[in-house]
Amino acid sequence: MLRSSIFSLTLSALAMPVIADEVNIYSYRQPELLAPLTDAFTAETGIDVNVAYLAKGMIERLQAEGDRSPADVILTVDISRLTDAVNAGVTQPVTSDVLTANVPAELRDPEGQWFGVTTRARIVYASKENVADGEITTYEDLADPKWEGRICTRSGTHAYTLALVAGMLHHHGEEETRTWLEGVKSNLSRKPQGNDRAQVKAIWAGECDISLGNTYYMGKMLEDPEQQDWANAVRITFPEFEDGGTHVNVSGIAMVKGSPNKENALKLMEFLASPAAQEIYAEANYEYPIAPGTEPTELVASWGTFTADDVSLATLGGLRADALRLMQEVDFDG
Repeated sequence: MLRSSIFSLTLSALAMPVIADEVNIYSYRQPELLAPLTDAFTAETGIDVNVAYLAKGMIERLQAEGDRSPADVILTVDISRLTDAVNAGVTQPVTSDVLTANVPAELRDPEGQWFGVTTRARIVYASKENVADGEITTYEDLADPKWEGRICTRSGTHAYTLALVAGMLHHHGEEETRTWLEGVKSNLSRKPQGNDRAQVKAIWAGECDISLGNTYYMGKMLEDPEQQDWANAVRITFPEFEDGGTHVNVSGIAMVKGSPNKENALKLMEFLASPAAQEIYAEANYEYPIAPGTEPTELVASWGTFTADDVSLATLGGLRADALRLMQEVDFDG
């Protein structure tokens, strides 16, 4: 019988003997999202997959466990979290022709420390009632005074927001980004709060007209009967940087520095980067697969096409600290 289990992060788990036919994942992604992938991997390879879901503190857990950690692979979201793991010294470089063939250079670490699996775009949710189609086309537009009192957003210090600000820094430099942040702040209808879906709910409730959010939340809302009205109140708009494309981020994988099942871990990473696995994962979470020849689901494709910004996500990861500092200096959440 195939097995994809959730193991307990206890001292007893740390003392478990290494089993040759298993691989262990620490993940910020819910186990139900990973089950189709891990089941398919086990069916193909005979290697059992154990998934430990962590709500927070993955890096701290790995640092505390050190060489005793049972973890082989981390699977997380957002370039800042992947960068933090590398900077904390809890990952190791991987060399793989399969990974480099399936993951575009801008979506993987130049040193092989992490690899993107799927992408999501950071887009504008716009009120169908109050915002004309095509009225907003760039991220820079968010600072236009015409949006005064009409924007809702989550915290400026959230990883998703900081990645977008890092993109602005890359394209425009610090002073223009500071001015842009001040303009966006002045256009907020309320203090930043809640998650991406909460912003769409606020648009539905008439509290604002536009918000920033990840594309996959549209799918999540449409599958929830209590949130379908929120989703149907907005359209997805793919803004671009004035001299670039639409900001994208990743779900990504990395091998843990002390992986006790290194060979199996590499097999899992290569599987997750394969076209078949990426399409499974993309369908489960309404994301975009990135391997050559893969396509999004019919629902995701129906939201429209866009040109992804081609900046290396490793570059954006390196700008995260500056993005956070600017957010704090303009007191964006204040």
